[in-house]
Amino acid sequence: MSDIRHQPVAPTSTQSRVGGDVIDRHRHDDHQLIYVSSGVLAIRTEHGSWIAPNDRALWIPAHTWHEHRFYGRSRFHTIGFPARGRPLFDSRTPAVIAVDALVRELLIALTSPTLTPAETRHIDAVLRDRLRRVAEQPITLPAPQDRRLTDACHLVEADLSRPCSLAELARRVHTGERTLSRLFRDEFSMTYPQWRTRTRVFAAMVMLAEGATVTDTAHACGWATTSAFVDIFARTTNTTPGAYRAGVLNPRDR
Repeated sequence: MSDIRHQPVAPTSTQSRVGGDVIDRHRHDDHQLIYVSSGVLAIRTEHGSWIAPNDRALWIPAHTWHEHRFYGRSRFHTIGFPARGRPLFDSRTPAVIAVDALVRELLIALTSPTLTPAETRHIDAVLRDRLRRVAEQPITLPAPQDRRLTDACHLVEADLSRPCSLAELARRVHTGERTLSRLFRDEFSMTYPQWRTRTRVFAAMVMLAEGATVTDTAHACGWATTSAFVDIFARTTNTTPGAYRAGVLNPRDR
């Protein structure tokens, strides 16, 4: 494992990032809320991986290491919350939350460097109240622990365009099909097909953020038809690939 930088205070700030930028593994003594108002952010922790487009934010509990990779031109907002006192979210692991129009404006406003202390306190109070009302959006790829499951996941992720049966996957990682099926259920609370579908949707979100067409993305991520891809993507993310792509590539100007 790479070194983990310790930054005690989680900053409240806004940054501009280009596609391909990486923030190496680090942790804070504070809780942190992370949001991209444009672009797409992939976030990895010891608990799993998340994709954060501009309709979701990620809550990172204090002391959790995390690393980031940006896709597309991104506007990156972070807000630190002291670990003392009652946290906004009870989860001890990262949580993805829905970002509606009001939460979006509050997140962007609170990270502005021009706020006065009084304005900061007021916006912070409104944001905290609103965040306690928003819904969590559990779109995540949990991190595998068992070595056989880790190897199986890596094999699938290496070529999503090619279907791979559970039996073939088990043979390639030198374990039984029933054992591998059990590992997917026990560690991920998903079947192998459910996990592979979610992995393909994650990859599709990245491709679309980088400007790929809906059709090219569908084929690269292993869907036989574009219509099948559109259906699965919409049911998983509550938006169509075309609308998602447009929102990422053509955000409202700031």
